[in-house]
Amino acid sequence: MNKALLRDSFHVYDTTLRDGAQREGIAYSVTDKLAVARLLDELGVGFIEGGWPGAMPKDTEFFARAAAGELALRHADLVAFGATRKAGVRVEQDQQVQALLAAQAPVVTLVAKSDRRHVERALRTDVAENCAMVADTVRYLTAHGRRVFLDAEHFFDGYAFDPDCSLRVLEAAVHAGADVVVLCDTNGGQLPLQLAETVAEVLARTGFRLGIHCQDDAACAVANTVAAVQAGVTHVQCTANGYGERVGNADLFAVVGNLVTKLGMPVLPAESLAGLTRVSHALAEIANIAPDTHQAYVGSSAFAHKAGLHASAIKVDPLLYNHIDPTVVGNDMRVLVTEMAGRASLELKGRELGLDLAGHPAALGSALRRVKDLEARGWSFEAADASLELLLRSELADLEAPPFVLESYRVALDHRVDGEIVSEATVSVRVGDEVVRATAEGNGPMHALDAALREALLPHLPWLDQVELADYKVRILPGHGGTDAVTRVLVESTDGARNWVTVGVHGNIVEAGCLALQDALWHKAMSLSDRVGLSHG
Repeated sequence: MNKALLRDSFHVYDTTLRDGAQREGIAYSVTDKLAVARLLDELGVGFIEGGWPGAMPKDTEFFARAAAGELALRHADLVAFGATRKAGVRVEQDQQVQALLAAQAPVVTLVAKSDRRHVERALRTDVAENCAMVADTVRYLTAHGRRVFLDAEHFFDGYAFDPDCSLRVLEAAVHAGADVVVLCDTNGGQLPLQLAETVAEVLARTGFRLGIHCQDDAACAVANTVAAVQAGVTHVQCTANGYGERVGNADLFAVVGNLVTKLGMPVLPAESLAGLTRVSHALAEIANIAPDTHQAYVGSSAFAHKAGLHASAIKVDPLLYNHIDPTVVGNDMRVLVTEMAGRASLELKGRELGLDLAGHPAALGSALRRVKDLEARGWSFEAADASLELLLRSELADLEAPPFVLESYRVALDHRVDGEIVSEATVSVRVGDEVVRATAEGNGPMHALDAALREALLPHLPWLDQVELADYKVRILPGHGGTDAVTRVLVESTDGARNWVTVGVHGNIVEAGCLALQDALWHKAMSLSDRVGLSHG
């Protein structure tokens, strides 16, 4: 079977740019939409729904720019989404239908009511006219060379209420020339067994090519989509990262991951599966939404292991506690080091960081004791690999002194007459045999400290100019046993090529931040010389 026929035997249909864009907080520009479409095409999906031309000005512009040559798709067909003709209006005179043709997309997906209650109460027409609206529009578009799919809105609820009415809508579409009729769980309330039974029944009664579109209101969108495939559908509609109205849609990456790795279905080009994680994160950036760290298959925590029992088994065979090899979807396994960690966890984490702790059992035991003691006092190394690496290297006892030592500092807050609030920091830093002092201002204590350190150290550490503060997180931790609360600060730094995270904990927020900032700079120096020591106190 050639690639074109193979691709058409099963459809992966993405609706991120239309249904996904309805998520609260997402506002794609036309340029964003073009970028999203390119990434989805690179991944190898079969169909990309670009939006609703004629109803949304940005979508109309998107299709115009795509037709003008700004979007050259290699794998996917571009799809225009829209409604059937209105009740009582000739299809040739319907403005929305004409806009679908003007979009010049080779495929059109029409949405139509398939629940009699919606037909009668929302459209204020009868079932016969609703079916005529569907048939007329499908016939008109196919006569103009378009391939047509039909989204049967509210299908499952409608079928439960009046199955014959819902089937009449499907029949009107298919008999007029629609290739696929998509059964939509518009309210997202279906459960997998219930949905699969309905799909199988509809398939048996009609013999039509069926698709599935699931919302996630009952947290079953992915499971429902997979169940529908197992029941016989050959067209799945999804959105990147599950974006969508209310709680979202079936997640493209989880659906594809399940179909390929669990059911053995080659629904994407073989070389594309390893791009799932990268594309997921890239699409999150375009949407201006932080990637979901706990997202199935592609989240940074999807293959992260915390308990020592897990780590002991993983040391023997990583697949004992991973449902697939993470690299298949472009992800990585991580071992988290916490107070729950055992020797195996720490040994595996050291290996991940390029350190041989297995060959140094005394250092491994000492490091484990330090980690447990520090975590009992509020430290957390789960998200702070750079601080943990410094601790582990210090235990290996073959490290040189740090490139500088912060001997003292002072931070003052100045509330000025004009209302401006400025922080000022003064540092005293030992670099080799020399003590350097510097003062700088900033828009907060951490910014001021960072600026003062840079002023003091830049003549001695020229690489410091490459390092920037990328993120700064503060968490107040309750005290234990009558002690005062402590503050944990996570600092994310970047040099443009990589990011690393360090942690500091103290009863004083400024000191906690200073410890994390110092670790960040020491880790950068270590990455350059690979011989820097550290001692947490």
